[in-house]
This record gives sequence, C-alpha cells and structure tokens, in this order.
Amino acid sequence: MAQKPSIPKGTRDFTPAEMARRNYIFDTIREVFHLFGFQQIETPAMETLSTLMGKYGEEGDKLLFKILDSGDFLRGVDPKLIESADCPKLAAQLCEKGLRYDLTVPFARFVVMHRNELSFPFKRFQIQPVWRADRPQKGRYREFYQCDADVIGSDSLINEIELLQLIDKVFKRLHINITIKLNNRKILAGIAELIGEPDKIVDITVAIDKIDKIGLDNVKAELKERGISDEAIATITPVITLSGTNEERLAKLAELLATSEIGLKGVEELREVMSGTDALGLNAKLELDVSLARGLNYYTGTIIEVKAQDVEIGSITGGGRYDNLTGVFGLPGVSGVGISFGADRIYDVLNALNLYPEDIAGAAKVMFTNFGAAEAAKSLEAIKCLREAGIAAEIYPDAAKMKKQMGRADTLGIPYVAIIGETELQNGTITLKDMTTGNQEALTIEEVITKLK
Repeated sequence: MAQKPSIPKGTRDFTPAEMARRNYIFDTIREVFHLFGFQQIETPAMETLSTLMGKYGEEGDKLLFKILDSGDFLRGVDPKLIESADCPKLAAQLCEKGLRYDLTVPFARFVVMHRNELSFPFKRFQIQPVWRADRPQKGRYREFYQCDADVIGSDSLINEIELLQLIDKVFKRLHINITIKLNNRKILAGIAELIGEPDKIVDITVAIDKIDKIGLDNVKAELKERGISDEAIATITPVITLSGTNEERLAKLAELLATSEIGLKGVEELREVMSGTDALGLNAKLELDVSLARGLNYYTGTIIEVKAQDVEIGSITGGGRYDNLTGVFGLPGVSGVGISFGADRIYDVLNALNLYPEDIAGAAKVMFTNFGAAEAAKSLEAIKCLREAGIAAEIYPDAAKMKKQMGRADTLGIPYVAIIGETELQNGTITLKDMTTGNQEALTIEEVITKLK
C-alpha cells in the first residue's frame, strides 16, 4: 500500500476557498500600499548565505534554512569535520545559499545592487513568502508570507508617521481592532548605558523582548544568565515596566535617561512620531512600550509592533528604522524605515473572528447548466458576453441531471444559476435562478448583465 503523502511541518496547503480569503488580505494590503505611493518589487527565494548571515542576531542565524550545494557537496570537506558533527562549520562548507528569512535584508541587498536605477527616497513594497526553521505552533509557521513596505534614503520621521497611518488604514479596512506598540532602539541603548553595560545591548534587548511571553521574573533570570548584575537588573526593572499615559511614560523616560545623550535622542524621536500621529488621529490604540525590542540587530531608531486586541496571537505586524543596514553591502549612510504585515497571522485572526465579507467565495458569480450540445453552445455565447462585461461565469461541462448541476453550484457558493433549455432556446431568453432565495425569472442577456452587475 502506497504511503500517504504529507507536507513538511510548519507548512500548509490552501484550498480555493482559503485562497479567496488570503487574496482578500493580500489585495487589501496591496491597495493601501499603492494608496500611499509604494512601488512593488520581487527578490529571489534564495539568497547567498553571506547576504543573510549575521543580520538577524545569533538566534536568527540559527533559524536560517540552508541549501546544500549542487552536485558532490562533500568534495573537499575535511572528513574529521564530518566526524565531529560540528553543524555550523559543516554548513559553512556545504552551503552557499539559504532561503530568505525576511524581506528586509534582501531589499537592502537589492538597493545596493540597483542604486543607480533607483530614485531616492525609494518607497518599495513586496509580498512574498519567507522561511524560518522555527518550532511550529499556533500562529508560527516555517513558511509564511510577509507584506513589506519600506522607505529608504530619507532620515525624516515623517516616514514613521506615514507608516503608522498605513498600518491603521489596512486594519481599519480588515475590521481588526489593534494596538500599535512603539519604542526606540536609542532608548534601549540609553538603558544599557544607564546600567554601565553599553556593550551588552543585544543581550539586554533579546531578553526584555520576551517579557510578554515569559514574564518579568523569567526576563530577570535570563538577564542574570547573560551576565547582567542584580543591581543593573534592579535599575532596568522600573524602566521596562513603566505605566501611565504615553506622555507620562515619555516624561518618566526623559527623567530616567537624563545622563544618556543617545537615550534622550530616542525619547525626542519617539515624542515627535507620537505627537505627529496623534495630530492626524488613529483608529488603533497607540502605546509606548519600553520592553519592545524586536530582537533584530539592524534596528537603530523607531520600533513598531502590532497586536490584535480580540485574539490571543503573536504580533501581526512589525518593523522599525534601520540606519545602517545597506552599509554591510557597501552603501553606507542610507537610512531606511519599514514595516512587515504577517499575512498568515492576519489570516488566522480573520478566521477566528469571522470578519470576511460574504462575497469572497472566489467562485464564478453565475453557472450555466448543460442540457446538450445546442443548449451548451448557446450558453457559451452568453458566457462570452458576461465575461466581456466583467462578470465571472462558467458552464457545467457535462450534460448531467439538474440535481447534480445545482448541487455543484450550491457546494461552490455560486449565487446564480443560468438555465438555457428547449424553451429558452425558442424564446431567446435565459432563466436566471437566485440560489439564495430560490426565485427565478426569464431574462434577455442584456437584462442578465444588468442584474448581475
């Protein structure tokens, strides 16, 4: 007996109905990207490992899917290295390429390679899958789509304000209630300075970024494991657990970081972004969260994370300012800021809340029955007219019993069935049946087009 086929853990198949829902998400995000003046690009699924490695921190590097070199990939590899089972060193010998971990690093590489063709500031968007060798769980997959928007070549904080407006517009259209959390990497650098550990900012941010997942006590324990003293942890605690209004938190931060130039710079940047956003207004809740770190090494300024208010799930959008990312590819001094929508998590939220419009089944709007050669030929003529009018239409391909044909239309959620039988052939009409109400009427093709439009 043949083994039942399967797919890798952390990946999924999508049925036509599911794809109709996913396309609703992609189309909504794409429309808003265009509304804000972003242009679309694409990059390869594979990148060289030299492009990917070292951009996501130590934990991110471990989650990169690496691709074995073609042909005899063991040629030239030291047998002792194979015996030692030293995976990182072996991977460096056996793999030149990897699947992209996100869309931002490939975008930075794209900008450097195409800089003479681009007009700066360059506003790009990208909707493509990414891969991470993570442990699959609810809301976390090994293959998933990101929908990115970035502005590169501008230091202006207007870009952050615009991106927050863009986020708000997308989730308003999707009818998802969200909280947008903000922080600034310079504030985190100021905190590291405050406790006398500026060289351990990565250790600090990786730990405090987990506070929502593992709680304050476990964050303290991890900080201690990473070599942060009890006194320093005691100093950090009131900073990462600030309460009050956003303005009160900003004021308290300015007070706590008074001796840190970079920390105060972060407070002022955050104040400008939040006041500019407040002036325009948001449907979303905006919250300053000093524990927000998003553990990625390349953020240098504003940090953004979006949470759904009505569903327990991880962040559904994130991003931030990255002043130095293109520098590692030979183009220093180009500042950028961007966001990434997690389409798969947004899909899960919409499913959980049943927020999809009723008319996104993805099937044709009308299905013509088939009672024989003459009737089918006339139906095909009518279908051509409907399609030219922009109305999705199809025909049941085989002459079959009425019950079977109606059953297919019902199963697919096709709202109308058009019938051309012997009577309709003689009268030059089409009987149009509403599958919801059961009502049917004899119409000309022009009347059918008017009704269905």
